[in-house]
Amino acid sequence: MSRIETILLATDASRASHAAEEQAIELAARLGSRLIVVSACSGSPEVRSARVLAVERVAQRARAAGANAAGMTWDGDAGEAIVEAAAAEHADLIVVGTHERGAVGRLFLGSVSDHVVRHAGCPVMVVRPTHVLSSPSS
Repeated sequence: MSRIETILLATDASRASHAAEEQAIELAARLGSRLIVVSACSGSPEVRSARVLAVERVAQRARAAGANAAGMTWDGDAGEAIVEAAAAEHADLIVVGTHERGAVGRLFLGSVSDHVVRHAGCPVMVVRPTHVLSSPSS
């Protein structure tokens, strides 16, 4: 198995992306891999500006955890942009989140993660959102 030198984390800065962000940060720090945090953006300058800030916050969290991290936004459709960015950055692994779904919806990935899994030139880790369960009070 070859070394994972570059991990590309795809995030849309949503709550559903948080688990994928944490998983990618932990992997990059543990493996000594370069982490590229990417968010696709096809919206207005305000949306783009918000995404740039969100990506930089994730990259800062990763650096604080000991990872070598950088962020970027990529223009275009999210699925295609993630695949293109991974190819351009020579990613060895893509980490992407998926949105929660109902009982029937759990059988399928979200459209973006599905596109990435089908078209990426490297392995893809799809991370489902996690929930913190509170313990019953004594």
